[in-house]
Amino acid sequence: MARELGVPADPATVQTVQVTIDALVIPKVKPFWRAVLGYQDRADSPEDLIDPRGRGASFWFQQMDAPDPERNRIHIDVWVPPDQAEARIAAAIAAGGHLVTDEYAPAWWTLADAEGNLADIATTRSRD
Repeated sequence: MARELGVPADPATVQTVQVTIDALVIPKVKPFWRAVLGYQDRADSPEDLIDPRGRGASFWFQQMDAPDPERNRIHIDVWVPPDQAEARIAAAIAAGGHLVTDEYAPAWWTLADAEGNLADIATTRSRD
């Protein structure tokens, strides 16, 4: 395609980013991440969530048979407009998550899904 357009091709700049979350019970944690991110299910893959705006990385939920203490845990920061933070937090809690701390609000709130994976809902506001 680049050759047809007369521009140099740079394969090193092509990438896809996906976040993988290991989960023991995918249906318990996936709704939390759908709510936190404002994503939707990918129609052809029940394990994936995608950004309906096409800007963010996709999320894939990998089935685990047992907890593995050797694996890294994840932490995702999700930046939203300040007036959207409370609604996003409420949706995540309603989807099975819980508030870990609001110590840094309104700059960010730390939430966790049912298995303890963390997400911060962050805004451009500074700490009070």
